[in-house]
Amino acid sequence: MGPRRSLIIRKRAPLRAATLADVAKIAGVSPMTASRALNQAHLVATDKAERVRAAAARLAYVPNRIAGGLASQRSRLVIAVVPGTLNPVFADLIHALREELLRSGYQLFLGLSDYDMPAEDELVETTIGHRPDGIVLTGVVHSPQLRFRLAGARIPVVETWDLTPTPIDMLVGFSNEKVGASAAEHLLRRGSRKPALIVADDHRAQARGAGFAAAAAERGIAIAGRVAVRAPTTLGMGRDGLARLLTADPRIDAVFCSSDQLATGVLFEAAARGIRVPERLAVMGFGDLSGSAHTHPSLTTVAVDGARIGREAARLLLERLAAPEAARRSRIVDVGSRVVARESA
Repeated sequence: MGPRRSLIIRKRAPLRAATLADVAKIAGVSPMTASRALNQAHLVATDKAERVRAAAARLAYVPNRIAGGLASQRSRLVIAVVPGTLNPVFADLIHALREELLRSGYQLFLGLSDYDMPAEDELVETTIGHRPDGIVLTGVVHSPQLRFRLAGARIPVVETWDLTPTPIDMLVGFSNEKVGASAAEHLLRRGSRKPALIVADDHRAQARGAGFAAAAAERGIAIAGRVAVRAPTTLGMGRDGLARLLTADPRIDAVFCSSDQLATGVLFEAAARGIRVPERLAVMGFGDLSGSAHTHPSLTTVAVDGARIGREAARLLLERLAAPEAARRSRIVDVGSRVVARESA
């Protein structure tokens, strides 16, 4: 048996993430220049910026946003809390908000509250711990605990999709009561005398129903029937809602729904029953979804400019971040709403 060979085990150097200093060394620039090339390229000569980007790509360098945020007191994050993704009415708001924030170097993260106040409380509580630069909320009805926490956190907040004279901080929205009132005025002008409602159970939808009922009452018209459904709404709820209304009172001559999804379901159920729209039954929704102009008959609705809400919310946030001391100007923006008259009413 030959001589025993000793087994030598060499420890491998621990793997670590590439740092900005590593990128700067390979690119042949200072760490300060490397940082500027990655974050403010317009301040760095083109050839140096290209060398820095190439070095970063070679090393798979990922900037430490947390460290940068601690140094600048900015996380570059904005959190938007929406009820859910099943309701497409919020899509334009989210898209416009994201685009405007990206132009200024901010990322948008979404949180889903599922139309549930305790879930919103928990979500925002967690969000505050991550110190976002701004928070965008849907609606103006929140728990007292949430309002207290947000006021104490000193994080800019924009509420959307409703109006109140007492926002937490800033507000971009419209009057849901006026949405309902304008729907009532439109249907009554065209001759409806037995209008009915299909309304979701969230606060904003309830406000639309209340606005409709109040405007009708001012003209001496009583609501002939009302069906409440659970948010988020679906086409099936609209079909079932019309069936229930007709069972209670087959003489109803118009239906206002708190969403276009519900109203489209009403159109389907009316067609299945051979009810002519709008001759026998006028149908009206809210939201002006992309498909609402293409139903048969096309759907009359109340539209709001969701994209403008998103842009205005971003503007208020960015202005506040740029000049915190000028915080109290233009705190409330009312984008209004408008009736879009189509074939169904």
